[in-house]
Amino acid sequence: MATILITGASTGLGLATAKLLHGRGHRLIVTAREQSLGRFAEHLFTATDTVVVRPLDVTDAEQRERVVLEAEKHWDGIDVLINNAGVAYRAVFEHVTEAERLAQFDVNFRAPMELARLVLPGMRTRRRGKILNVSSVGGMMAMPTMSIYSASKFALEGASEALYYEVRPWNISVTLIEPGFINSDGFEKVRFTTLGAAARSEPHSDYYAHYHHMDTFIQRIMRRAWATPESVARTIVRTVEKRRPPLRVPATFDAHLFRALRYLLPQRLYHWVLYHSLPGVRHWTNHDR
Repeated sequence: MATILITGASTGLGLATAKLLHGRGHRLIVTAREQSLGRFAEHLFTATDTVVVRPLDVTDAEQRERVVLEAEKHWDGIDVLINNAGVAYRAVFEHVTEAERLAQFDVNFRAPMELARLVLPGMRTRRRGKILNVSSVGGMMAMPTMSIYSASKFALEGASEALYYEVRPWNISVTLIEPGFINSDGFEKVRFTTLGAAARSEPHSDYYAHYHHMDTFIQRIMRRAWATPESVARTIVRTVEKRRPPLRVPATFDAHLFRALRYLLPQRLYHWVLYHSLPGVRHWTNHDR
């Protein structure tokens, strides 16, 4: 019986993963921010001998420590950490302030690394453990208006790869789950930076076309995507239950496709193809509109 901690578990991929793991013989610690805890009751997640529901703002150091210490006290520690909580800020590079950049990194990079750091001593003592960091296709390639999101996921990928080698001697695995586009309402929860939101609503702004065309493209492709939170959750559960999970697990068809393109195409051709595939790219400057 494994003790599994899941962050951001009250909605979307986190909730789908928690539902699949529930009843499979594992002990679950499902977490979300305080204001989102009510969603667990809606989905029949109540406290039992094998399910614990806890508030966790992943950017709060005290809450992170409290959850991990409780697991160590009552269940001898955490066997599997699933760092699912994340946030996406959208803006072109010029429209991101330092405060917004740090806010993005706090959730997507710093928080999962701090949680990993907290669970590792116990995993090393027991000489086993699994850390699954939910990354993204945005961690292997970048798109316009998504620079700081991709930067946070690139950072997560780099740190996770180094950690993979560092803790392997203790039989601890580190895995990056890499979903691409998922058919969900996730695009509606994306946060725009202050300057980005202003430029997006002003047709005469220099970057208006970037936002306009990318908004339409992202909405269309997410609505048409084959992958769902449930299908990606199945990939996560299979990875949790694998004896030796790999470092990277592409979790959707497009993730496999982009990974293949990145490694098979010459770099110059790869970037040429992606640039010329951008929606309406010929009209991305004022004088072309």
